[in-house]
Amino acid sequence: MNGKNILLIIGGGIAAYKSLDLIRRLKERGMNVRVILTGSGAEFVTKMSLSVLSGQAVFEDLFDPLNEAEIGHIELSRQADLIVIAPATANLIARAANGLADDLATTVLLATDKPVLIAPAMNVRMWEHKATRRNMATLTSDGIHTVGPDEGDMACGEYGEGRMAEVPEILAAIDGLIGSFGNLRTEQRSGTLAGPLAGRHVLITAGPTREPIDPVRYISNISSGKQGYALARKARDLGAEVTLVTGPTDIRKPAGMKIIEVETAREMESAARGALPADIAILTAAVADWRVRTEAGKKIKKAKKGQKAKPLSLDLVENPDILKTLSNLKNRRPELVIGFAAETDKVLKNAKTKLKGKGCDWIVANDVSAEGGVMGADTNTVFLLTGEEPESWPELSKEEVAERLLRRAASKISGLASAAE
Repeated sequence: MNGKNILLIIGGGIAAYKSLDLIRRLKERGMNVRVILTGSGAEFVTKMSLSVLSGQAVFEDLFDPLNEAEIGHIELSRQADLIVIAPATANLIARAANGLADDLATTVLLATDKPVLIAPAMNVRMWEHKATRRNMATLTSDGIHTVGPDEGDMACGEYGEGRMAEVPEILAAIDGLIGSFGNLRTEQRSGTLAGPLAGRHVLITAGPTREPIDPVRYISNISSGKQGYALARKARDLGAEVTLVTGPTDIRKPAGMKIIEVETAREMESAARGALPADIAILTAAVADWRVRTEAGKKIKKAKKGQKAKPLSLDLVENPDILKTLSNLKNRRPELVIGFAAETDKVLKNAKTKLKGKGCDWIVANDVSAEGGVMGADTNTVFLLTGEEPESWPELSKEEVAERLLRRAASKISGLASAAE
């Protein structure tokens, strides 16, 4: 991480004091740090303190003649390898999400083509407000990365989610991002990209989908998304650029990757196809096989008052088969397509049938019956089918399954590249 350029934007909030420690830690790791201090941020930390810790001039005013003459706001955004906003207040998030450019911080954000990491910090009610959730969804869909917020006691005396992530957590997110984009992280000894997946794009789908029946009901399943998220985090750590297409889960969104949140199978298929080209596609999502032909516009009632309820019939149609679609693309098919087979009986037999029928390269199969205890658990016991003799892996944590599978995948596509040469 030596020599990388971080542009730190400090928003207004009591969590701004953590930015002082963040600068110190980044400098210890050999980073060059420039600081933009917002007007609200200056109410909590001083320009002098930030300048002393960073060893650089601190930028505040969009229309400062001296600063603009020496290094303009466009140049600030261009020279950074990564822009970090910590703390990112509700106000700053809202302005960034709506493309405003009314001060130096938001102008730089609008002018940059570099990755951006935000560390939200605000009162729990503000964090839970629909407007903030909507603004965060906009930023995420625009490719902005997040770390936190954490849950805990707040300066205002309330308790809940909204505390800015601690400095070690932000540092880990920065490390993940620097290892995930282009050639930001390099091996000092050889000058080559770090990590077996460096320079590769890995597409991962995770979680369940939800197929609406009416405004309050849907068809879904009990997938937790844990295995898919573990794969996304590990792919990032191994140097890949990661796109995670995720259905609804309760898992905190990992930093250092592009995240696309979807609800339905059709949305997931569209997002997955839109994320191509990719070197590796790993489709762990438990996609609902069916949806209702026509979603009811109003809540379906059992019966009118005084009438006997009639049995309800749903007219179901098949959802798109995302694994089969990506496996059989004529153009932009990933080099390696890996599917997951969640089975409740005849695990190997059904997985072999799926491998042959879908056209994918590998299948990871597991037993998701009640006896298997996999759904929602932190461990997994899987079979890997590659077209040769199935491999039976021991019970491993989902993180260990992710690392083992991704290292195999990295080796596989490296071999394919060598053969092509």
